[in-house]
Amino acid sequence: MRFGAFFAPFHNDRTSPTFALERDLDLIRWLDQMDFDEAWIGEHHSGAYECIASPEVFIATAAERTRHIRFGTGVSSLSYHQPLILADRIAQLDHQTRGRLIFGVGPGQLIADAYMMGVDPQRLRERMGESLEVLVRLLRGETVTAKTHWFTLQEARMHILPYQAELEIAVASAISPSGARLAGQYGAAMLSVAASSPQGFKALADHWGICEQKAEEYGQRVNRDSWRVVAPFHIAETREQARRDLEYGLMDMFNYFHKFGGELFPQVKDLDEAIEVWCTGGLGAFGVGLVGTPDDLVAHIQKLQEQSGGFGAFLSLAHNAAGYEATKKSYELLARYVMPHFQHCNDNRTPSLEWAASNADRFMAEYMGGIQKAIDSHEAEQREKQAKGAKAS
Repeated sequence: MRFGAFFAPFHNDRTSPTFALERDLDLIRWLDQMDFDEAWIGEHHSGAYECIASPEVFIATAAERTRHIRFGTGVSSLSYHQPLILADRIAQLDHQTRGRLIFGVGPGQLIADAYMMGVDPQRLRERMGESLEVLVRLLRGETVTAKTHWFTLQEARMHILPYQAELEIAVASAISPSGARLAGQYGAAMLSVAASSPQGFKALADHWGICEQKAEEYGQRVNRDSWRVVAPFHIAETREQARRDLEYGLMDMFNYFHKFGGELFPQVKDLDEAIEVWCTGGLGAFGVGLVGTPDDLVAHIQKLQEQSGGFGAFLSLAHNAAGYEATKKSYELLARYVMPHFQHCNDNRTPSLEWAASNADRFMAEYMGGIQKAIDSHEAEQREKQAKGAKAS
């Protein structure tokens, strides 16, 4: 299993946006050092908290500060972009990252964004489907002529293709089956952004079935290894510490969701109630949180695996409910204890230790015997020298 983080991101409207962006860049550099596999960067245009408008611009900078981690647009809102221009930007970014890019796509999440651009929210998924159809062809190097109610392409072709021979495309899937249908239709990866929400969790297995059904219908192939699920969590060395860490900003997160989502999101009176609501009913598509220890997170991921039937990557939904150092510690604990459980990188270590321990007496006797043999050899040599010296005198 691969591991990564999904950055909407979430920064309160009292924080300097310059500071917020720099902090996210620094955190991704930290994730790269901790051997995380992927970082996904969102696109939003309203609401203040989700403050990255261009995932491409952000990724271009982050790629310069990292060595191994791959980047996904999380996601590019296809409904808002002329397809040829977006395809060109993505291809350029794939070159600048030397092939570390995943092209994540979606319809656009925030209705306020669509409203400001005069886009009918009920046509977002329709527009996404129209855009993705031509984007796939453009990225393959085809010449495309197409006309819809919102864009026109006339013998459009990309003059520079992506760095990767086959740029991976991932389609966001939340509650409705539209994302799963498109992923299957184009043989794309599926990105379940609401995997831990009550509705999203129930739909996991169904969505994969829909994806496979559509793939077969369109002569495509899909692979569970490319399926990514997103869920929020915060872990510490103890459950008590994890809860204390959330004093920093969980209440602020609740206020944001209540302001943005109205009555869909409950108001809470204190931190304990906030944690209870987050870890049981969740915060809509933001999902049900896990607050606890590395062992708790292992169990949480296993539950997602059982419900879904298996997936290839687990992505943490990044948040600022905890302070920066506590957040870094949470990711460090994931890297130290959770990753090894699912990646099986320690499978031989414990048996090796047990084997060495079971033979410790024999090995120690042989070790001490070797030491004694060296001592005896040295003393014999010294006696021989002394004897020769006595004869010479």
